[in-house]
Amino acid sequence: MTSTPVEPGPPALRLASTGTLTHGLPVGDVLGVSTLARARLIAGRSGLGRVVQRLNVMDVPDILSWVKPNELLLTTGYPLRGSDQPLGDLVTDLDRRGLAALAVKPGRYLDAIPAEMVERADRHGLPLILLPDDVGFDDILNQVLTDILNRQAAVLARTEEVHRALVQIVLCGGGVRELADEVASLLDVAVVVFDGDRRPLAEAGPAEAVAAIRAFDASRTADLAPHAAGRHLVVPVVAGGFDHGRIIALSPHGEPRETDLGILERAATVAALVVTKQQAVAAVESKYRADFLRDVLAGRAGGDDRIVAHCAGFGWDLDRPVAVLVAELDARRPDAPKPPPGRGADERFAQERLAAAWGAAARLHDPGAAVASFAHEIVAVVGDAPGAVEALAREAAALFAENPAIRRTFSTGISRTVTGPAALPGAYEQAVKAVRVGRQLHGDGAREHFDRLGVYRLLSLVSDPAELHAFVAETLGGLAGDAEPEAVDLRRTLQVLLETNLNVAETARRLHFHYNTLRYRIGKLERMLGPFTQDAHLRLNLTLALHVLRMRGI
Repeated sequence: MTSTPVEPGPPALRLASTGTLTHGLPVGDVLGVSTLARARLIAGRSGLGRVVQRLNVMDVPDILSWVKPNELLLTTGYPLRGSDQPLGDLVTDLDRRGLAALAVKPGRYLDAIPAEMVERADRHGLPLILLPDDVGFDDILNQVLTDILNRQAAVLARTEEVHRALVQIVLCGGGVRELADEVASLLDVAVVVFDGDRRPLAEAGPAEAVAAIRAFDASRTADLAPHAAGRHLVVPVVAGGFDHGRIIALSPHGEPRETDLGILERAATVAALVVTKQQAVAAVESKYRADFLRDVLAGRAGGDDRIVAHCAGFGWDLDRPVAVLVAELDARRPDAPKPPPGRGADERFAQERLAAAWGAAARLHDPGAAVASFAHEIVAVVGDAPGAVEALAREAAALFAENPAIRRTFSTGISRTVTGPAALPGAYEQAVKAVRVGRQLHGDGAREHFDRLGVYRLLSLVSDPAELHAFVAETLGGLAGDAEPEAVDLRRTLQVLLETNLNVAETARRLHFHYNTLRYRIGKLERMLGPFTQDAHLRLNLTLALHVLRMRGI
């Protein structure tokens, strides 16, 4: 059995088994205290980085039930004397419980450390320390615990100092960018602050390290607990139970220091304060903008000159040809995958994400566009440059789809181009009709222009829905309702007949009917509706009535 003297190692960042940072002394540093100056490490050198947070004395054979993680266990060997458990297995069990190190004082009860204990300690990287005969356990306990408490006190003092400095930034009107600059300067690290959608809000520090943080695998930042991933420190920004993003730091000089995580946690707390303050201000401003745009679209905001001047204060340019876009969330389908627990399942959160996607798309494609969130829709007034409207709608759809927690779709309606604010109320009505008719015709995720609605555009312009319903009832008679399954089935047969221009063979093929069966159905339909196979005007009326039914609920 050989041993080598141990020199205390430099302070380093240590990880517990959970991956979170812990405060304490590495075993290498513990061996550097004066009471252990003559102690020898006889096994487990690879575990010198294990962190000691507490100490315990082994005075009973069944010590395993009392062992806690990150513990330095002291023993004279008395409980090991005559134990039925092999000492090698004891070392394995202690390692499984997260013991930091085992220190043995042989001589009185244990003549020598058994070879099987040494072999197991080396295998598991569990430091096995041989204590001098003349060192008392009370001296070791006092000195090591004092060093641990002093280090923790220093960490707390440093953290409080940094916290005060960060709070002062906010009190002086600073934002996330100033916080990032201060943290990078205090810790000598690169820092990037991400929002809840993993988009960078602010960054500071050496450019290469910032680029490394941006390239860091975003899926590894999903945990809502502060943790380390290699050289990266990841701390969530959480306020009001909601996840507002992450602060990720990277030291360009090697491993971060032990105190860095606590400081980043304080920075995240202050960042949460900044974010919630900005959100509160933005919510008030957004409501004010939305109320004014609602007045414009309702035709009660005044003359064109007043509207243009007022919108210019918001950064909106309405003094040009524009089109109105309306986006509405589609209903969540019963067969759609359920979103994971959290804000993604919340309707209001989905509406907020949709508004954010449209706002970001507008900033990218048309900075002068007016974008506002109403109760159940997003409205955008966009300059009608060639391809600009469609490009903005595609970009908004792509940005909204980037958030996997929502798993929703939305439909979009686009109005005709208008040349002045006075025409915006009519354009808004066109966009609303386009989005609802488009969803009815094409399903969820539709993107429809008012001019492409065809006959549905004409039907949507009828101001009195009762007139349309009366037309349907007069034209279709008993086929207008859905109460009788036979009526619904006959109406489907009529619709396919009209779609195929009365091609009996093609209709029979589509409906999987025998030819004679279809001829019988045609006769029944003519007895109910009239001779539509001979009367072109009647066929037109029937076609329009079916179109009106298809627009039901719009």
